[in-house]
Amino acid sequence: MMTLYDFMGSGNGYKVRLVLEHLGLPYELIERDILKGETRTPEFLTRNPNGRIPTLQLEDGSHLFESNAIIWYLAEGTRLAPADRRARAETLQWMFFEQYSHEPYIATVRFWKHFLPKLTPLQEMELPGRMEKGYAALGVMEHHLARHQFFVANQYGLADITLYAYTHVAGEGGFNLDNFPQVNAWMARVAAHAGNVSIDRKN
Repeated sequence: MMTLYDFMGSGNGYKVRLVLEHLGLPYELIERDILKGETRTPEFLTRNPNGRIPTLQLEDGSHLFESNAIIWYLAEGTRLAPADRRARAETLQWMFFEQYSHEPYIATVRFWKHFLPKLTPLQEMELPGRMEKGYAALGVMEHHLARHQFFVANQYGLADITLYAYTHVAGEGGFNLDNFPQVNAWMARVAAHAGNVSIDRKN
């Protein structure tokens, strides 16, 4: 059986739990509190030298880290990962977009505001710029979703899971989604697929 090391409340960990649940794959969940440094211990660093969650231990005892790499590994050959070459490239396109243009702003601001007791002076200084870039990412999503039900091939898949993870909790970082009707409609469609898999609790 696989073992997932995760921090409940992490959108990156949530992606992996969503895929595992969708595919009915058995796994053991072991929580590691990143706020207490539990992913920086010598023991954990043998699993992931980058000291982060999620980290997935496979059946053979080896480990995978980086959430989008993990979900690609799990979903390849399933209904969540397209078989068509162009659709695969578009899925990766949106997964890269999430990591470079979405997560550094929406997820980071959410972490600062939702998990930290107080922002540092540097975080206060960076906050307006990160909010601006987060809204820019939401704008890109809004434009695409005005013409598509889902992000790739008009069917629910890895691109949607990747982007939904932090978008649906963007409000916890102070992002107002009222001006993004297409994003809101898409989130409702994705939520119907996500079922009872919650970002911040065990299923």
